[in-house]
Amino acid sequence: MKDRQQVLSRTKTLKIDGHDVSGREDETILDVARENGIFIPTLCQLDGLSAHGGCRLCLVEVKGSSKLLPACVTHVAEGMEVVTNSERLIEYRRMIMELIFSEGNHVCAVCVVNGHCELQSLAQRIGMTHVTVPYLYPRRVVDASHERYALDRNRCILCTRCVRVCDEIEGAHTWDVSGRGIEARIVTDLNQPWGQSETCTSCGKCVNVCPTGALFEKGKAVAEMSKKRAFLPYLTLMREKRSK
Repeated sequence: MKDRQQVLSRTKTLKIDGHDVSGREDETILDVARENGIFIPTLCQLDGLSAHGGCRLCLVEVKGSSKLLPACVTHVAEGMEVVTNSERLIEYRRMIMELIFSEGNHVCAVCVVNGHCELQSLAQRIGMTHVTVPYLYPRRVVDASHERYALDRNRCILCTRCVRVCDEIEGAHTWDVSGRGIEARIVTDLNQPWGQSETCTSCGKCVNVCPTGALFEKGKAVAEMSKKRAFLPYLTLMREKRSK
C-alpha cells in the first residue's frame, strides 16, 4: 500500500494540446508527449543519451510562462497545460530550421544521406520550403583522415550526439566541442585529425547517431548511406539504469 502511494505521489497529471495525460515526475514534457503519440520535433535529443537542449526545435508553450520552454529538458508538473503546436511555435521552428541551414553548407542533392537525413526530413515536415535569411557559406575543414569514416563539418549542426554517445556509452570521449558561438566546431581529442586519435575505438556509434551527413562512412555515394541504429535500444536501457 505504501509503495502504491509513493508511485501515485510521483505521478503528475497535466494537459498537452487539450488532452489529459499523466507522467512520472522524472519525465520531461517530450517523454510524456511521445508516450501519448504527440509529435514534437527534435534534432539533438536521442533516447538513451543525456538531454542537451541545444537545437531548440522542441520549444513548447506552457500556461503561466511567457517564455517558450524546451520540452526535452522541462519536467512535467501537476496541473501543467502545454501547447505543442501553435502559430507562434510553427513560426519559431521554421525560423530555427532556416538558421540551421543558412549557417552551414547543407546541399542535399550531393549528400550521402540524401533521403535518409533527419534534418532534411524534419525541414519538410515543419513546412520549410526555402531559406529567407542570408547564407553564411562558411569554409569548414573536412576530416577524412580516418581509414573508415569521415567528418564533414559543413553538414554538422552541433547537436553533440556524437560527443555524448562517445562519452556516455562508448566511454572513449574522443569527441568534444571546441570554440564558442559561430566558431564552435566538433573536434577529436585535442583538435587532432580523427585518423591520429589514440582514443577512438572505430565503433561507429558516433556515425550512426549523427542526424545529418556530417559523419559518414567512406565509399558511399549520394543518397546511399542510411544510419544503422540497431544499438539504440541499448542506449534506452542505459538511460533507464542511470535513472534508477
